[in-house]
Amino acid sequence: MHIEPGLVDGSKIFLSYATGAAALAYTGKLAFDTLLKDGPVGLLLRSVFTVMLVFCFFEVFPHHPVGVSEVHLILGTTLMLLFGLAPAAIGLAGGLLIQSLFFAPPDLPQYGMNVTTLLVPLFATAALARRIIPANMAYVDISYQQAFKLSVAYQGGIVVWVGFWALYGRGTGLENLGQIASFGAAYMTVVLVEPLVDLGVLAAAKAWRRLQGTALVERRLYSAT
Repeated sequence: MHIEPGLVDGSKIFLSYATGAAALAYTGKLAFDTLLKDGPVGLLLRSVFTVMLVFCFFEVFPHHPVGVSEVHLILGTTLMLLFGLAPAAIGLAGGLLIQSLFFAPPDLPQYGMNVTTLLVPLFATAALARRIIPANMAYVDISYQQAFKLSVAYQGGIVVWVGFWALYGRGTGLENLGQIASFGAAYMTVVLVEPLVDLGVLAAAKAWRRLQGTALVERRLYSAT
């Protein structure tokens, strides 16, 4: 994830520190809840996997600068469905931090903005999943329509937050609005791809049940609550 350096600067950037800290604090609460539910091994294993995957999403997968940010295939809903909300959040925050520290140091001042942009939509998507996926349905059995709704929620949330930071930092000038629009239009194409990836990964998990009951995946992946 890469919001253009200088998009928000001066005293305005302190808002991103506050929102980023709040998102990370909530991630800590989720991690503690998961620790109590699944134990330290499950949380650690799934978090390590998600950090590695997110790093690959950012550095290995194709990504292109468009407007005020870059377009990535982040697959936040895939991570959430496979590994659970807390490990997905840890993976997004951790993978982003590794990228910023070792591969894109100019992005480090934007870490608060970027981590907010990735995590808050994930939390909203998890809330939506609780509403649209019946309690008696395992994640491997969700439909394309359900996966599409989750993808729209997550990717749409990212677009909204990027747009917010751009408006907050640069105002409502025509050039800025045009860059926001071009980013949003390009990014929403990811919505067409992510549900297919979700269903493909879930179908593979359904066919390969060796992971069922292990600490490597979210319990809800195979078993309804």
